[in-house]
Amino acid sequence: AMEETYLLNVEGVRKKILHGGQGELPKFQDGSKITFHFQTLKDNFERTVIDDSREAGMPMEIIVGKMFKIEIWETLLCSMRTGEVAEFWCDAIHTGMYALVSKGMRRIAEGRDPLEGQKHRCGMGNMFDYHSTGYDDLDELQRTPQPLIFIMELFRVEEPSAYKRDTWAMSKEEKLAAVPVLHSEGNRLVLQKEFQRAAEKYQEAVICLRNLQAKEKPWEEGWLKLESLVTPLVLNYCQCQLELGEYYEVLEHTTELLQKHHDNAKAYFKRAKAHAAVWNEREAREDFLRVAHLDPAMAAAVKKELKLLGERMRKKHVEDRKRSHFPQTGDIAVTQKQCCSSTGAGSSPVPHSCCLSCLESPLSSLQPGPAELCWLRNKVSSLAPCVGSIPGHSWHP
Repeated sequence: AMEETYLLNVEGVRKKILHGGQGELPKFQDGSKITFHFQTLKDNFERTVIDDSREAGMPMEIIVGKMFKIEIWETLLCSMRTGEVAEFWCDAIHTGMYALVSKGMRRIAEGRDPLEGQKHRCGMGNMFDYHSTGYDDLDELQRTPQPLIFIMELFRVEEPSAYKRDTWAMSKEEKLAAVPVLHSEGNRLVLQKEFQRAAEKYQEAVICLRNLQAKEKPWEEGWLKLESLVTPLVLNYCQCQLELGEYYEVLEHTTELLQKHHDNAKAYFKRAKAHAAVWNEREAREDFLRVAHLDPAMAAAVKKELKLLGERMRKKHVEDRKRSHFPQTGDIAVTQKQCCSSTGAGSSPVPHSCCLSCLESPLSSLQPGPAELCWLRNKVSSLAPCVGSIPGHSWHP
């Protein structure tokens, strides 16, 4: 009795209810999320199965009003009740994009990038693009548009306010409203020292604004207004990345920001700290000095950072000199215990790179004992340049 055929007042579509749903027809509105399973079949004698979302292991989701590539699917689903299973026959005028959509869904199910290898083309370009999809059955559908049968089971319909909407699914007003909320959540997480989660909130807010900016003409009033909201979010994001030790991420984002805003002292300050962290001393000093020039109020902070930078660089230079002036671990075949031991008849410690107390001793106090002298004679040709390079010290075996 359920297998009645209905016309949906849409040309080239027929509907057959296989299993009735529950309750009234759901309230479908722009932004509603529809979750469903589907099966796609050829309209031939064998009713060849092309795709089955159950085999892929996950149901399908679409957002009403967001121009899903197979526009007819929204029409079909909006005719169904929750729990209903229905079969739809759709003429070729409605199925032309199916091969491309199916390719993307299959790639996702295989754990691959759905856009991999895709070139940007306008709608007309896609209509005449018969390059291989990578799947023989879909290539055939592209070459020969034909009617298809869709069997759909509607699981649920969620109103826009009932689920956390992805950025792309938000309207302009919703994106603008979300930005201050995300900004506040990020600030709260920073106070709790949850820098990774805070960075994600700032990043999500930036994405909302960048999406809106894409619809504005660069450097005109609307674009500039949005840019003024983006800048503090990017700086907060960079501060989180500094805390997380992602210094090259900071260098990338601050440099991009400074290409647009040459006088942003805070961006220079964060970039300087990132340069300092990765030992770019000259670049760090240049950025710190720019900060002091642009914002005298930050001069004290700059002075403190320059002092810290100087101390770190001096310490690094000392360590570098030690590494270059002494043989590396393994070059002297004695154990640390032997190296450090100063007891025993006529025996003195031999320099050994694993023992800082020995390395920091004056070379003049390190006279070789009989046991070491033979070894040192054999190694003198390799040691002499190192020791001889230290002012005031020479080696005479």
